Amino acid sequence: MNIQTTAAPSGQGDQVLGADRLNELFVQHLMSDAVVEPAGAYERQRFEAAARSVRYLLSQRWIETQRHYDRQNPKRVYYMSMEFLIGRSLSNNIANLMLHPLVERALRDQGLDVMAMVDQEPDAGLGNGGLGRLAACFLDSMATMQLPAMGYGLRYEYGMFSQSIVDGWQRERPDNWLRRQDPWEISRRSEAVEVKLAGSFEMHNESLQVVPNRPSVLVGVPYDRPIVGFGGRTINSLRLWNAAAHDTFDFQEFSTGDFVGALVGGISAQTVTRVLYPDDSTEMGQGLRFVQEYFLVACSLADLVRRFRSANDDWSTFPEKVAIQLNDTHPTLAVPELMRILLDEAHLGWDEAWDITRRTLAYTNHTLLPEALEKWPLHYFRNLLPRQLEIIYEINQRFLSEVRRVYPGDEARIERVSLIEEGAEDKVRMANLAIVGSHSTNGVAAIHSRLLRSATVKDLAEIFPERFNNKTNGVTPRRWLMLANPGLAQAITTVIGDGWVTDFGQVARLKPSADDRGFHQTFLATKREAKVDFSNWLKAASGEVVDPDSIFDCQVKRIHEYKRQMLNALRVVILYNRLRTGSATDMAPRTFFFAGKAAPAYRLAKLIIKFINNLAGTIDGDPVARGRLKVVFLPEYSVSLAERLIPASDVSNQISTAGYEASGTSNMKFMMNGALTIGTRDGATIEMAEEAGEENFFLFGLTAQQVSDTAGWYDPYWHYHNDPETRAALDLIASDYFSQNERGVFAPLLDRLLKNGDRYLHLADLGSYLEADRALCELYADRDAWARKAILNVAGSGKFSSDRTIAQYATEIWGVTPCPAP
Repeated sequence: MNIQTTAAPSGQGDQVLGADRLNELFVQHLMSDAVVEPAGAYERQRFEAAARSVRYLLSQRWIETQRHYDRQNPKRVYYMSMEFLIGRSLSNNIANLMLHPLVERALRDQGLDVMAMVDQEPDAGLGNGGLGRLAACFLDSMATMQLPAMGYGLRYEYGMFSQSIVDGWQRERPDNWLRRQDPWEISRRSEAVEVKLAGSFEMHNESLQVVPNRPSVLVGVPYDRPIVGFGGRTINSLRLWNAAAHDTFDFQEFSTGDFVGALVGGISAQTVTRVLYPDDSTEMGQGLRFVQEYFLVACSLADLVRRFRSANDDWSTFPEKVAIQLNDTHPTLAVPELMRILLDEAHLGWDEAWDITRRTLAYTNHTLLPEALEKWPLHYFRNLLPRQLEIIYEINQRFLSEVRRVYPGDEARIERVSLIEEGAEDKVRMANLAIVGSHSTNGVAAIHSRLLRSATVKDLAEIFPERFNNKTNGVTPRRWLMLANPGLAQAITTVIGDGWVTDFGQVARLKPSADDRGFHQTFLATKREAKVDFSNWLKAASGEVVDPDSIFDCQVKRIHEYKRQMLNALRVVILYNRLRTGSATDMAPRTFFFAGKAAPAYRLAKLIIKFINNLAGTIDGDPVARGRLKVVFLPEYSVSLAERLIPASDVSNQISTAGYEASGTSNMKFMMNGALTIGTRDGATIEMAEEAGEENFFLFGLTAQQVSDTAGWYDPYWHYHNDPETRAALDLIASDYFSQNERGVFAPLLDRLLKNGDRYLHLADLGSYLEADRALCELYADRDAWARKAILNVAGSGKFSSDRTIAQYATEIWGVTPCPAP
């Protein structure tokens, strides 16, 4: 990762220290921590020494930030999330501290390779996708904007999984990102908290099982990581909780000969934070995730209550000093847990406790898919959290009584809004609980918020219309433009100055340059340089050779049917078929990049990955496509990979079925890096097109309303019978052309598209997609016209900074203001 940054607005990096001092720190850490001379150090040892040197430089400001908050006692934000996909920290912290010139000189003096050192840091395995990366961007913005804030998450020992491709299939391996000590984290064992459960854990046949009616205690040990605001003026904390047993070793059992039993308690407890998002297709996986969610909530609430009580005696002021944002439904147990604290520990009355809880908590919804709204079986509550279940029942009883008063006789509405879903197994509806128990529910794009109110939770929105609002997502331009794409960042700075780094709305001043042919050439040169850099890295990392002069066409995101990687693959099949049949004679060279992980239990998503890889292999082996079409599936998609690929991309595919994607944030990263979007009118893509002008996007497909209107009558066979290219593509797949040694392997994909009704309307949008693709290729042939639209996209991306999003959260939901340390 290139860690060059735009020029520091304040020149603060040069004021902090000199390169000689940095060199001295680097050598000191090698000698004291690794006990090795610089000349004999391994790359990993050098990375750790560099990271600890940078951590030393920021530590004083980190301490001062926290001390200043304690002195001022401002209202604080606590951002609670099961994921924080923070990526690597060394390059990001150097950039935000504006230390790059000094670091570069110091390492040059040591004769060291900066890139080799940075690559020694693994991506932190603390998240899965957009939800976690959004949380990371939000923390960056809160620190940059000098808001008194803290992130709360879990310290997963293993990330989701490490993805490799074997014979085209996804293979999952453990992602033990903490196998080596992380130089950024600080253990705060003195601030550990106890988490009491009504049940306990046992290991049976290597499975973790809940034992009811046997109370147990977990210990949450906090590990803090610095969150450096740009300029280094404010350094907030991300506090991650690690689970341990109350007594990790039972000496009595050990002394009687039960050596294994003596350790089981510790092993069971540590399992709670062993892995990110356990496979919830099994009962064991579901139970572990439930415990993870409560563990996060219980530890975090205990910690923030301690902070509040250290400076405040009056519980009624709690909402004036504390704002808690629930990032999706995962932390929703904060509603009954905060009530438990206020009722049982603070001894407040119900009405006061409920008023405090609602005014403190706010909830962000991230999905329109009903199946993605969490519901937890009651037996988990009965066995582990019976007191919290009592509180949920009481909340529900009082809430439904009020609904009956307002809507007398409407028992159907009562059933829909109840916190308890009755059925073969009663469940708690976590989204309903979050909405009822908070003062704000926000969606993350305008269309998402509208559909949330009008469809997903329509009844609750009618009951609490004042609680619903929109906060369109954003991403941090420091990481996703300044750090990831230094060539383009410098080109922008040359034209409009460097104020855009912390006020990204200023990129709108780039619009006049869209008609400047000189800037066209500068823009195209920076794009080609990024493509060459990516091509060289890809060849060195994997041996894969791609042509930097081809169109880099990308779709990178979690593999899911509604995100429609299969629609993209069908497009490629049709383009390839045109080459095979000789109907395409002037096709521009194109490279199609796919990347993303499929959940281990999501078989069809894994089959889509297999199809993309078989498609890639078939095209590679056909001379007719050589030099014209290439498909590459990039395994192990991560923040670090995205930082390399996005700046090099010409085309961004945002092709989810309209009405299904809440927002999307990769679309914003591509836009601010000058890629043009081919996409549906879904999520934040709609607002992006409004900002840059629809004429500068390649929009296609059904709208969300049209998608809704197709329910009940859509027949994918119509397209099969009436669209010759669609039929030819599907027939080619059915003939095992892409699976000659694996006959019938892709039959489930064809069944899903045809026999099972094509729920996500791939075939309905395929013709429109191809037409947009044709227009895209025609534009690409005119380099000045392409550059003009790409520059207008960059100039129109100012709205999609996470700084703007956080400013709206701060003023419209949290009621917090900056608290800059002197």
